[in-house]
Amino acid sequence: MRRALVLRLGRVSYGPVLSLQRKLHSLRRLGKVPDLLLSLEHEPVITLGRSAQEKDLLLSEEELHKLGAEVFFVERGGQATYHGPGQLVLYPILHLRELRISLREYVEKLEEIMIRTAAAFGVSLFRRPGYPGAWHAQGKVGFVGVCVRAWVTFHGLALNVDVDPNGFQWIVPCGLPGLSVVSLSQLLGRPLTVGEVEPIALRSFSEVFGLELLELSGDEVKAWLSQIG
Repeated sequence: MRRALVLRLGRVSYGPVLSLQRKLHSLRRLGKVPDLLLSLEHEPVITLGRSAQEKDLLLSEEELHKLGAEVFFVERGGQATYHGPGQLVLYPILHLRELRISLREYVEKLEEIMIRTAAAFGVSLFRRPGYPGAWHAQGKVGFVGVCVRAWVTFHGLALNVDVDPNGFQWIVPCGLPGLSVVSLSQLLGRPLTVGEVEPIALRSFSEVFGLELLELSGDEVKAWLSQIG
């Protein structure tokens, strides 16, 4: 079984992780690092993908900054989304050609990870053709936004565990006015933490991609990152 290295980064700001993704993507293209998976939560941030329009922001960037949210224009597909505490984010840095996975299959696998993870807590999610992500009758729970260059992936998925819904009210989520966005905790009717969900999501990732995950400890993560500069 092929292996992938897992870096659990905890709760982090968006900018440094975006820079890290871009660096790891370049190194993976050159074969200088193995397949990788970053697992984390973000501080409040709004990201705008390649299809985003100015009207997708319902507040000005100045107003958003006052509310404690950063704004980034990024290279992933899709439009506007929100990331914040209580949301599990996975950023795979994978070489799809080596894994013999097409882009379409890759997106489906990211959806499957969220569907399986939710099912482990008794929540049934589904796909909507033409609308990437993971859905429930009450609204959207999981988001997919990826970028693939030279067959190597970055950006990824975000699963609402117990996230503040106000962040999604600052934007037109996914370019869909009036979209209802919900968290697993709401659907379960009880609190749920990213710490509870993360191990299940990592196990689902391993199963779906057929990869053995090698997880570094906190100190090992720091040492590994310092080695790559």
